[in-house]
Amino acid sequence: MRFDTSQHMRMSQQMRLAPRMIQSMEILQMSLQELEERIEQELESNVTLETYEPEADPRAAAEVQREADQDDRDFQSELRVDEDGAVADFARLDSFANDNPDAIDTDDSPTRTRTEYEPGSYSPARMDGERDAKLDAMASTEARAVSLTQQLLEQWAFTEVDEETRALGRIIIEHIDDDGYMRVPLDEVRRTLPPNILPDSSAPITTEALERALTGVQLYIDPPGIGARDVRECLLLQVDALIESEPTNDLTKVRELIADHLDDLIHNRLPRVAQKTGFTLDEIKTAIEQMRRLSIHPGRALVSATPQTIFPDAIVEYDEEQDDYIVYLTDNRLPNLRLNREYARMAKDRAIPKNDREFLKTNISNAQWLIDAVEQRRQTLLRVLRVVVAAQRDVFDYGIEAVKPLPMTQVADQLGIHVATVSRAVAGKHLQTPRGIIPLRKLFTGGTQTDSGEEVSWDAIKAALREVVDNEDKSSPLSDDAIAKALKDKGLDIARRTVAKYRGQLDIPPARLRKQF
Repeated sequence: MRFDTSQHMRMSQQMRLAPRMIQSMEILQMSLQELEERIEQELESNVTLETYEPEADPRAAAEVQREADQDDRDFQSELRVDEDGAVADFARLDSFANDNPDAIDTDDSPTRTRTEYEPGSYSPARMDGERDAKLDAMASTEARAVSLTQQLLEQWAFTEVDEETRALGRIIIEHIDDDGYMRVPLDEVRRTLPPNILPDSSAPITTEALERALTGVQLYIDPPGIGARDVRECLLLQVDALIESEPTNDLTKVRELIADHLDDLIHNRLPRVAQKTGFTLDEIKTAIEQMRRLSIHPGRALVSATPQTIFPDAIVEYDEEQDDYIVYLTDNRLPNLRLNREYARMAKDRAIPKNDREFLKTNISNAQWLIDAVEQRRQTLLRVLRVVVAAQRDVFDYGIEAVKPLPMTQVADQLGIHVATVSRAVAGKHLQTPRGIIPLRKLFTGGTQTDSGEEVSWDAIKAALREVVDNEDKSSPLSDDAIAKALKDKGLDIARRTVAKYRGQLDIPPARLRKQF
């Protein structure tokens, strides 16, 4: 076997994404809140970028704008203008995406790492005696929630137990998950215990000692159910607590059903439960109603997830005079940006040291790029929104179930841009509409045709499926085949497996679990 080396020449063309182009893509994909943070970071790090308030006097404002425009022209003529400016970036991105369709990620997931900045710092443009909006927001923010483990440990500290149980109870609590369950086997906990966990005793910790500590946690920690090892034990702990606190309420049937027949209840096998227990169906259904007071996630009663605040990127309103819907962006909350004219003049002053002038020129170029990229984002998003609002008017008239098929490629072709640009423009954006806040991505969907040739979206099919299930006879619920037939009667011809798929996405259980006795 021989290995030979040789040299040869080959000509090829390649197009690479410049850093500016990547940043332009990120600016386009940012939500309004993310863009605010990005601008705030740039204001803190770039001395040549500043905010301003529009002049009240139109003539003064026009004069200021003329001076700023003249400065910009002077700067651009003297500074080396980067060939991949913000506007050109999007055109080059479209060209790159056309030639390299697999190189552009059109997913909603952000592709950047957000840089955190130190809270409470001041922007040079904000040092004018005015209130700092960031500090006001921080002052209005709720205090950080206390973790479940910390709350349980605080409760455990006040229990009257011996020192060994107290120490082991703390170990138990540290293994309880966010739902309130002790899912780690006690034998495994014992094997991982550090040596000398009990300073006053040299004897090894036994599983029985951990059992006693776990029982103490289950008895003394609120809410009841904390420390359970499975759902059955969790519900039994809660029922026992109710029996103790409500002696007049007969919960013996509830306890028996949970202890011995929970699997049959979960699978809605009520006749089998009646046969095994001798209870009537009415007694079983009454017991099930009483079980609704119980929780299978007791830990969530102490620590609830903080709902995420949504800031709509645009608002859709109905114009009665035009009998049409208009859309406008909510970017008025963004600061007005411009170059600092004093620093810009210093960048042209030959009396300033060269290193300082180069530093100012670099920052001016970065600032001008950000201003252009923000404006390009605004124009691109507004163009996409106008097309979408015009195409999806029925959504704003009747609700999201009236959404029509609207592929991104259709919008891209109509605007003369690449589908990757449309995808990034709508990623993470929300619309405030007369029908509530809607994710912009939800207005882009595929679909099919009805028997009459009408286009109908997949979301509309899901809404029709939900309507069929809601109106079924609960004593004899429809199978997936029967649902498919009912939809076909409405002109929607879809397969049974598609019905099963959409039923799962809508969290609709199968027919045997929907049956009511």
